[in-house]
Parts: sequence; structure tokens; C-alpha cells
Amino acid sequence: MNTRSNVRPVRFFHRGEIVEVADLPPTTTVLQYLREQAACTGTKEGCAEGDCGACTVIQGELDAAGQLQLRNVNACTQFLPTLDGRALLTVEDVGGPQNLSPAQQAMVDCHGSQCGFCTPGFVMSMTACYERHQTAGTRPTRQELADDLAGNLCRCTGYRPILDAGEAMFDAPARCLDRAPITAALKALQADEPLDYAHAGGCFNAPQTVPDLALLRETYPAATLLAGSTDIGLWVNKQFRELPHLIYTGRVAALREIRNEDGGLWIGAAASLEDAWAALTELAPSLAELWRRFASPPVRHAGTLGGNIANGSPIGDGAPALIALGAEVVLRKGAQQRRLPLEAFYLDYMKKDLQPGEFIEAMQVPKPDTSWAISAHKISKRHDSDISAVCAVLALQLRNGTVQQARFVYGGMAAIVKRAAHAEAAVVGQPWIESTAEAAALALPQDFKPLTDMRASDAYRLKVAHNLLRKLWLESLDRRTVTVWRSARLAA
Repeated sequence: MNTRSNVRPVRFFHRGEIVEVADLPPTTTVLQYLREQAACTGTKEGCAEGDCGACTVIQGELDAAGQLQLRNVNACTQFLPTLDGRALLTVEDVGGPQNLSPAQQAMVDCHGSQCGFCTPGFVMSMTACYERHQTAGTRPTRQELADDLAGNLCRCTGYRPILDAGEAMFDAPARCLDRAPITAALKALQADEPLDYAHAGGCFNAPQTVPDLALLRETYPAATLLAGSTDIGLWVNKQFRELPHLIYTGRVAALREIRNEDGGLWIGAAASLEDAWAALTELAPSLAELWRRFASPPVRHAGTLGGNIANGSPIGDGAPALIALGAEVVLRKGAQQRRLPLEAFYLDYMKKDLQPGEFIEAMQVPKPDTSWAISAHKISKRHDSDISAVCAVLALQLRNGTVQQARFVYGGMAAIVKRAAHAEAAVVGQPWIESTAEAAALALPQDFKPLTDMRASDAYRLKVAHNLLRKLWLESLDRRTVTVWRSARLAA
């Protein structure tokens, strides 16, 4: 289906030159292209769903100031046309046998590889980390290195020598990637018309303005709206679904904007998860651990907060935080906007208040004042890069020791992310003391009838939800009060 007349090839920078692709289905993944067309087989296929990191590559693009930004992403879930106007770097680009990069040399020196299957992915994540810190003139801690490598799995080497290599690469003489040819190529690509790519396997539109996106979305409401592809990519990889028409939001600069507005934040729907969470944690610092444990860096670099919200999964970690902050979702259809509280956007399991031809334009997040206490927790079997059994963001507004407002938001407890209305009612207007917190916890069974699945039993989920409310109470006390309370409980 050709929707517009300016059909052209996909154009991107790879292996030192601008590459054109015009003969592949639009759902061809970057990984498939690398291994089957470009003969760049250093990039491996492991899980094909963005969990293992064997397929990690670096994607480059120019920011609003014209500076080159390099971020590691998973090649297995990214569709090739999303590279249009961008740069693709693989392990072949960072160094060779006679000219190893600092990351590659450190992996050799620290014995960071055994079978080697995962090694290229680690090298690419380490290279992205190296480039970022060298540009900023900083050096990561060992924990920061571990956080950067949270999306890369190794089953035989063990992480100690790999982290040793991550530290060692900063001890060698600095040697960064040559950014000049990449920047020059991307500036040349900026002159291209918006991408309309057509193939027998379907078509791919990448508008560059909100009005153009709105027109396409309203004209073709049955088309699949594609953002970061971290979920939709699995529809193809794992479910073998046909996607005949894709409309991509990732080239609409206005949708990627994050700005201060009305004392809070405007987060465009196509802003990356990484950028959005960085802004949210400035607004509410207690969300920082939830940010670090939200998926992995490669997923956060590609995925978008708008896509996470639009997905509507009851175990998504974005909605609990935004609902607890009192966020609104900004919806658009054609030239018309409408707003509603995010909690009202979710109607039932995977059902949203979204009309045909309508899309999420942004999230509006108010800034909490100092009277709000916010506690965020992700409970999962694995610490990094795992799906939540329970995600809870608990917000409490206190004045003179009395609860004015409460937003107790849970994911993983129902068919949708939702507030615990009975638990909230148990605390509003009450003094914030231990018995009030306990009353809220005891009200949770009226709010939730959780399921038992592979992640947790219903009883476990209710117990966790109960304990997190008690933890909120403990976190709201000063250290001296907590010590007295614990001593009294032990004496009893």
C-alpha cells in the first residue's frame, strides 16, 4: 500500500558510507539485515526478544543541537526502516584483530570471554559506556558499569572479569570512535524527504511533524502505530504476525520533546524511556531505583514512555509511577486534543479509552510539592531486566501529620494498573500513624483479587502489597523514631 507519492529507499550510515535498502520487507529486523544481507555476523542472535543482549549494536543520531548521540540498542527487535537517517555501528566498526578497541583489548586482558557468543554484545554496551564517559570527562563506578551492562547476559564467563574489563578500558590511553564522518553523513541525510517505504511485504511511513502523523493516523486507523519496537518487534519475531502497514513515530521531533510546563513536565509520547525516566527522577528522586530496574539500557534507549503507556499492560512499570504523580494523558485525533487522567485511560485488560485514528501525543506530569512522600518498589524474581510480579508507587500528601491525599497505585495486582481506592479511603483525613497504615493494608483485599501465575501466587502478591504499605509508613519516620519502634517491637 503506497500512501504517498515520495516513495524512496531506507537510507542510513553503515560501515563508513551511506547505505540504501529498497528490496526488503519493512518488518525485516536490523539483526536479520546484518547477518543475512550485510555479512556482519559478529552480531549474534540469542533470545530474539531483547533480553540477552547478544545482538547489541550502537545507533547514532544527531540531537537538536546537531551533536552526535550514540546509544546501545537491541538489533533483534528493531525494524530496518527505523534506521532511516541514522547511523548503525556494530562490533566490526569498533576495532579489528590488529587494532582492538579499548573495550575489546580489556576483555582480552581481563579474560572476559569464554565461549564468546555474548562477547560482541558486551563490547558494544561497553563501547557506548566508554564513549559517553569519555565525552563527559567522567569515569563510571563499578556499580554504574553493572547498571550499563544490565541488558547483557553471560552464561559461562561470569560477570566479575567482564566488570574488571569495564574498569580497565578506562586505564588505557583514550581512543574514541571517529565521529566526524558519522556526523557529516547524518547531516547530509537530514535533507531527505520523510520516509515512505513500500515493499510487497507492506509499507512504512515515518512522518516528521505532528500534523502529518495525525493525518496518517486518521486516514489509516487500522495501521499499526510503531514507537520503539521493543514490544511490536516481538509480534513479528515470536508471534509471526503480519503487519502490512506501519506508521512510525520516532522521526517526529516534537513527540520526542521533554520540557518544563505549568510547573511540571510535558513528556512527548516518542521520548525514549531513558530520557523520560531521567526527567521523572528529577521531578521525584524516589523513582530512581525503579528507573534503573525498568527493563535494560538497550530497551530503554529504543522504547518510549508513550509506547509503554499505550500498551496498557497490567505489569507495565511506567503507569504506576505516572498515575501516582497525578499525570494526564494528552490524546490527539486530527487537529483535536483531549486530556484525561491517566488512570481513566485504562478501561479493562488491554482496553484503553482510545478512539479510532487517535494517538497519544504526550503525558503531562505535575510536580509534587514537598508535602508529598513517594515510595516506589519493583518486586521481581530477578533484580535486573525482569517483569514485575508487583510494582507499587505509593504517594501520600501530609499536612501537620494528617493525610490529605493518597495515591496507592499497583501494577501486577489486577487486569489493569489501578489505584487501591479502599486503602486510600482508609488513610485520607486520618493521622499518619502505624494503625492508619495497617488499616490501609487490611483494606487491600477489597481492592484487588490478584491472579496466580508463573511470577507469583495471589497470596504472595497480596502479602507484598500489604508489606509495601507498611514500608511506606516506616520510610516516613525519622531514624530515631524507627529505632524506638523497632526496640519496642523486639521487647514485646
